[in-house]
Amino acid sequence: MSEIRTRVLIIGGGLVGQSLGLALARAGIANVIVDRESPETQTAPPFDGRASAIAAASWRMLQRLDVASRVQDVQPIEQIRVSDNWSPLFLHYDHAELGDEALGQMVENRYTRLALLDSIAATEGVDLLAPAEAGRVRRGHGGVEASLRDGTVIRAELCVAADGRMSRLRQEAGIDTIQWRYPQDGIVCTIAHELPHDGIAHERFLPAGPFAILPLTQNRASLVWTERSDLAPGFMELPEDAFVAEIQQRVGGFLGNLKVVGPRFRYPLTLVLAKAFRAERLALAGDAAHGIHPIAGQGFNLGLRDVAALTEVLSEAAKLGLDLGSAEVLADYERWRRTDSVALTAVTDILNRLFSNDLPPVQLARDLGLAAVNRARPLRKFFMRHAMGDVGDRPALLR
Repeated sequence: MSEIRTRVLIIGGGLVGQSLGLALARAGIANVIVDRESPETQTAPPFDGRASAIAAASWRMLQRLDVASRVQDVQPIEQIRVSDNWSPLFLHYDHAELGDEALGQMVENRYTRLALLDSIAATEGVDLLAPAEAGRVRRGHGGVEASLRDGTVIRAELCVAADGRMSRLRQEAGIDTIQWRYPQDGIVCTIAHELPHDGIAHERFLPAGPFAILPLTQNRASLVWTERSDLAPGFMELPEDAFVAEIQQRVGGFLGNLKVVGPRFRYPLTLVLAKAFRAERLALAGDAAHGIHPIAGQGFNLGLRDVAALTEVLSEAAKLGLDLGSAEVLADYERWRRTDSVALTAVTDILNRLFSNDLPPVQLARDLGLAAVNRARPLRKFFMRHAMGDVGDRPALLR
């Protein structure tokens, strides 16, 4: 039986778990990441079909972690256009109003994973054990002890649960959640289109839910199509030409002729918010702490804010010679992250409920609201900075 001693044990090696391991290592805090999936599976082209809109502040963080320069096929988001169904009123963001920096970057998750793995391999102080699975994780006054299925024992000061919305560690710690299943599914696919997208991300609100057209490289776009759960399976089973016709109807003609490239994916849409972000020698990060509706494309960015805050809190504690798993240290992390997480979870939920209907009085109010914000330049600039991740109490990695 082998034994590994480290300072932080991270359970879950997805985008957030790997980002945290890398950030801690670069702050001088040794850590081990344990994940069930092999890197080869996570980086296979059809792994999950998803792409992420990485906000400007999050992209700065990935630059500091030596990840951004390793990412392939990066598409800058130069503008964002928000519209309500086919109303002529809209809200439009243009990065040029704030400077040269793009509002964000669109990257297929596969390429972000490849870049993270590449950077982790080149960084001392972080070890990724995958495929591997932690059995029992004991947390107590003396530290954390995890037994892997292969008999390896890992001892650490702190365990971080980055194991997703259905986090086993969160459940074992007895942390309650607020959660529900939306009557919506997300259909995700990639399209190739005839005309250029000009780096514009579109969020169109349809009666069934938001329909996002997110620019990728090479005249492609990632579609996140929110549909009623009772109808989504039928759309998934349509033959190719009928499926493309449904997409074309929702996209319109501004991109010319379309075709679907690659597989289609369907995901149930849920909300999960932990009532606490910590327990004894345990911190929650990413979807284990907050899984939100994809309406604003902020899920990964919210997780990276957890990473930046936890890294800063643990780095300061390490400089003072403190126990990284102490209640006082974890309380600082929870105070920093809880308000932002609760606020964004509530906002995305309210927006989805407000926009996912076609009641005429509500639609008129929505349209007038979008148009009013679009005309109010100071307010529009504030919302742009918010979309870029440049408001609030930001950790150093994001500034």
